[in-house]
Amino acid sequence: MTNRILFVCLGNICRSPAAEGVFRALAPEVATDSCGTGGWHVGEPPYGPMQAAARARGHDISDLRARQFTPDDFDRFDLIVAMDAANQQEIETRRPTGNTTPVRLLTDFAPETGADHVPDPYYTRDFDGVLDLIETAARGLKASLQPG
Repeated sequence: MTNRILFVCLGNICRSPAAEGVFRALAPEVATDSCGTGGWHVGEPPYGPMQAAARARGHDISDLRARQFTPDDFDRFDLIVAMDAANQQEIETRRPTGNTTPVRLLTDFAPETGADHVPDPYYTRDFDGVLDLIETAARGLKASLQPG
């Protein structure tokens, strides 16, 4: 059973904390965390406009703080969920020899959207569009965890 999920993006201030916040509201029984492959924002809260967009949908992510992905995360989590292929590839470069923890794209859980990645709203400024995609994928992720 998957009961520890890590969400990963580049800086851990927009996409992955939003995904963590949305998913923890949907599945509070699952332990979640988020991080970034880069370390530029370590210790910082999520980006203000992302917090505001999430809060408008009932997701308070203000308690989260950015941290950087480490190889130890492969042992600490049952599933690692990347926001895009570049971050998925970077995660794989840090995989310890012999580790089999699955690394999936969040959009794998929302095939109906046709999206192959979660765009970075830090650059696109489309916080609501990103949250729409994250919410759809989070529901798909939760459904994939259900027995049967």
